[in-house]
Amino acid sequence: MDEGSVPVPEDAGRRRRVHGMLKLYYGLNEEGKAPEQPESLDPCDINGPHFDPEHYLNKLRRECSLTELMDQETCMVRQIRSLDSDMQTLVYENYNKFISATDTIRKMKNDFKKMEDEMDCLSANMAAITEFSARISGTLQDQHAQITKLSGVHTLLRKLQFLFELPARLNKCLELQAYAQAVNTHRRARCVLQQYSHLPSFKGIQDDCHAIMDKLAQELRQKFRDGGSSAKDLSECVELLLQLDEPAEELCDKFLSHARSRLESDLQGLEAEIRPSTSAVKDASAHGSSSTAAAGSPTDSSPKTSSLASPASNTDILEFIDRGCNEFVSSLCLVITSYQELFINHAQTGELASKNIPQMANGKLHAFVDDLASRYFMLVERRIQEEKGVGDNSLLVRALDRFHRRLQAVAKLLPGSAVPNKGTEIVIQAATERVKQYLSALQSFYMDSLTDVRQALATPRLSVAGASVAGPASGRDAPTSLPELLSSLSASILNQIKSVLASVHLFTAKDITFSNKPYFKGEFCSQGVRESLVVSFIKFVCQSSRQFCESAGDKGGSTPPALLLLLSRLCLDYETSTISYILTLTDEQFLVQHHSPVTPVTTLCAEAREAAQKLLNHYVKVQGLIISQMLRKSVETRDWVNTIEPRNVRAVMKRVVEDTTSIDVQVGLLYEEGVRKAHSSDSSKRTFSVYSSSRQQARYAASYTPSAPMDTNLLSNIHKLFSERIDIFSSVEFNKVSVMTGIIKISLKTFLECVRLRTFGRYGLQQIQVDCHYLQMYLWRFVSDENLVHFLLDEIVGSAAHRCLDPAPMEQSVIEVICERG
Repeated sequence: MDEGSVPVPEDAGRRRRVHGMLKLYYGLNEEGKAPEQPESLDPCDINGPHFDPEHYLNKLRRECSLTELMDQETCMVRQIRSLDSDMQTLVYENYNKFISATDTIRKMKNDFKKMEDEMDCLSANMAAITEFSARISGTLQDQHAQITKLSGVHTLLRKLQFLFELPARLNKCLELQAYAQAVNTHRRARCVLQQYSHLPSFKGIQDDCHAIMDKLAQELRQKFRDGGSSAKDLSECVELLLQLDEPAEELCDKFLSHARSRLESDLQGLEAEIRPSTSAVKDASAHGSSSTAAAGSPTDSSPKTSSLASPASNTDILEFIDRGCNEFVSSLCLVITSYQELFINHAQTGELASKNIPQMANGKLHAFVDDLASRYFMLVERRIQEEKGVGDNSLLVRALDRFHRRLQAVAKLLPGSAVPNKGTEIVIQAATERVKQYLSALQSFYMDSLTDVRQALATPRLSVAGASVAGPASGRDAPTSLPELLSSLSASILNQIKSVLASVHLFTAKDITFSNKPYFKGEFCSQGVRESLVVSFIKFVCQSSRQFCESAGDKGGSTPPALLLLLSRLCLDYETSTISYILTLTDEQFLVQHHSPVTPVTTLCAEAREAAQKLLNHYVKVQGLIISQMLRKSVETRDWVNTIEPRNVRAVMKRVVEDTTSIDVQVGLLYEEGVRKAHSSDSSKRTFSVYSSSRQQARYAASYTPSAPMDTNLLSNIHKLFSERIDIFSSVEFNKVSVMTGIIKISLKTFLECVRLRTFGRYGLQQIQVDCHYLQMYLWRFVSDENLVHFLLDEIVGSAAHRCLDPAPMEQSVIEVICERG
């Protein structure tokens, strides 16, 4: 009565199986096992061992109403009926099983009874057989020894018959070319014949067999030398010769000698393709040396040296490598495979296993392969060296890729060989050499571009005011101004670098086998492309630009000043942006991993800025010396003591102002304005302090005599003490004002030193006054500080006054009239 206290719903009761109520009653789970639960001590627990019916009924009467009691009774009755029904079902089922089990046991008893009868019969038969066998053995006991003796005699007679028939058997095998059967037959009888060779009959058989086996060995040697048989036949031939005690070392040498003749013919065919192209290289180089002076346009899209194609040969590099791989390398792989199958991989048995033939054969094979491969590599290197053109890399890269891939087959067939490593070195060397050729091409292109720029700058000037410094270049669409020349030069160099990088990038394509190897890609990208090509070219640009500053002469040699200015701006642009862009482009294209030390961007930028600074300083010096030369000649070629009264500004001063204005326009085309100090309102009409000192000298004319020079010198020296020191050849900044200030400082300083070396008359001093005032009217606007021009011009006029025999200055108003009229 399990569910006395908890009513079970009708639906849940219907879903239970037939045995559910009994399992609940006996406290079993679905697996038929009693769950492990602690025993209940509650007397009202109908499933507990301490259940008390009286106590349970009293509790129900106390706690439940009449309706609940009736419901409880109904539920309990229903459960009792269900349990009774289940119990009856189980009894019926078990009864049927019991009946079936009884029938099975009865049938088994009958079957076992029959089996026991059969076993008894079998035992009786075995006993009878044993008795009959004992009787037979007893009957034949006397004849057993005789039968054994006769059997031994029969066996001996068969062996003797085999020995007597052995020469005929061997001859028959020789006629049928059953060489393996003949060798095996002879091996079976060789020991017996050797043992009884002292007997005349056996000695004759042995001699006949030796003669037949010698003939067999000779035929096997001839078959081996011919080499026309299949690999299986050759393997069988070698094995039979070894079993016939043929020296294994001699067989290896014969096989390799025969293979060498075929491989050397392949090498001779490859060498025949190289020989004619070698002479072509010399002719092309001799002819090219006389024609390399032709300069191209700086806007060319291919390197200058691309016009120098690779020397004419019978086949291109790809066809050459294909022929070498298809003929020599394939034949070499076939020889290696056959040789290993014959002498190394073939299982050796018996006496052959103790001779250690594979080790000896392997050593000979390595020496053979290394010798022929070294000759093949020499031919490949010679053919690769002929590829001097840098126009298209695709054929060379494909050829190297095919060469590298085919050598991997040799590595798999012959582990431990140095052939693949040597081939890899050739690939790396070819790629490195091609990078050097591209660097040389870039350098030649850069120098040719500079030659084009110099030619453009050498044309007559057209218009300074129109922002056109040089006339049209030799090309129809050549640039006509410095900014256009600079832009064209910079763009052509950058495009050339991109073109070269695109060509070199073929070496690292994904479909190229050697490009993914760590021994190639990391070193090639980092040291080969980045350092040896890009960085080296940038350094070359900076170095070659600095060399323009080393030309001797007052006028800077043959280098045009405009070229110095343009190169300084080019190097400055490289420092600010171009170098960083080029290296970033290189790193992105080649995925450069800087495992090894590389040149940092800051170092290259510093080198470019140093070159730009040096070029700009040299430009200032050259332009200053050009103007200084005019001023020096104008001072040294004039008689300043006996000159006439000035009526005009000298033409050289007008030329100085014109050239300074032209230089200002030229510099302004490439550099920014720069910072100036605030100008005074009367900068163009400012008078020099020496004028007032000159008037004072005129007032005290009695004291300004050669016998009393200390007064005037003292005034000048006191004036210098309160003036700022001027550094004439200091470094200039990258702006127009700083450049012009440096040029004007050099020019006026030269003018001052020339004046200090001359002696002036009255009109000579006045002419200097007129010239200085004219210069002051125009030059102040070019410099960063107008006081610098005023001070130098003041020094010039003061020096002329100190060296004047009759210091009578001209009136300022007269000077202004002359200068305005000039």
